[in-house]
Amino acid sequence: MQTQVMIKSIEDGELDSKLLDIYVDATKLSYQKERYANAIKKFETLYGEGEAEIFSAPGRSEVGGNHTDHQHGEVLAASINLDTIAVVRKTADNQIRIVSDEYEEVIIPMNYIESVEEEKETISFFNPETEIKLTEAKKLDKTLELGDTIDTEVTPKDFGRVAASTAKQVVVQKIREAERNSIMEEFGDKQDELLIGTVALEDTDNYFIDLGRTNGILPKKDIIPGEKIEMGSQIKVYVSKVDNTGKNMLVLLSRAHYGFVKRLFELEIPEINDGTVMLYSVARDAGNRSKVAVYSENPNVDPIGACIGEKGSRIARIIQELGGEKLDVVKYDSDPAVFIENALSPAKELTVAITDPKKQEAMVVADGDNFSLAIGKKGQNARLASKLTHYKIDIKTTEQAREAGINFR
Repeated sequence: MQTQVMIKSIEDGELDSKLLDIYVDATKLSYQKERYANAIKKFETLYGEGEAEIFSAPGRSEVGGNHTDHQHGEVLAASINLDTIAVVRKTADNQIRIVSDEYEEVIIPMNYIESVEEEKETISFFNPETEIKLTEAKKLDKTLELGDTIDTEVTPKDFGRVAASTAKQVVVQKIREAERNSIMEEFGDKQDELLIGTVALEDTDNYFIDLGRTNGILPKKDIIPGEKIEMGSQIKVYVSKVDNTGKNMLVLLSRAHYGFVKRLFELEIPEINDGTVMLYSVARDAGNRSKVAVYSENPNVDPIGACIGEKGSRIARIIQELGGEKLDVVKYDSDPAVFIENALSPAKELTVAITDPKKQEAMVVADGDNFSLAIGKKGQNARLASKLTHYKIDIKTTEQAREAGINFR
């Protein structure tokens, strides 16, 4: 019968006749009804509403042979006008749970009961060191059920303020070390890579870029000159250094590094990414001009055309990311004289001589407008060509070369 139906039947008097059969004394009927209803209500509090049965076990007084019946002896007993009532529900969890008035709940897992002898059983009850009674657990959290795990805060004896502070420091230090190692595992191999982050903070000298697990530092001296960095915006950054030697891991970022241009080409040019076109070297004057040397081992592939893209679409995306910085894409050649001539683009009609191969020195003769183009504004073109080719380049006019005793023609 449902527990709520039981309570209603008792309170409405539907079970009065059965109670009188058991207890006979009509003057005690109200007391017994209240007793039964309270027992069912307590059962519901502990185990919820639902199907249940209620039993009455009559009391007895042993006139002789006290407890000998437990040992297969005989006992003379007489019934008394007292009983024990129990509300019972069958469950499928293989557990016996018993709660008596004024006592804590006892839980007997059936798998703990082992037959020691044919007629003797040993019952293992719960371990108070590792287990808690359900009634006590429900005082902490009413949603807990048998088999659940509950965390409790335990303060050992003699655990003073100094010891607590020391323990806290050790725990915090271990957490920081674990977090630091985890971040290092993630970012340790990110040096020289291109990442996307969110601008989170700014101080006098740096921007702090949220990279997910950690913040990278973008020094203001390493942004592209003239660009504006907006808080909360997403930007591409080049990881120039990952330093794990100090107390905190340091991820240094840059947008002015030549590696930033290199990674942008790898990102935007599929032929570079798949190895069809090789990127030999990059020279950069951030914010002004960069030179990129490319080549392909496939004679049917135009490496410069692959980088420029249809109607300049590919190179345009890179220039936009660089804030309008000028880009010269030149062809690498294994002949250093040819490579130097290509690197000095847009100057043309140049004469190149390798004057010292070991020291990697070369002389270039140019006349007219090509002389000024080869040198560039404030020597920028010649300087970038030198970085690109790794040669020291001396640029002269034909007349200057002759005055120096050098005749190319």
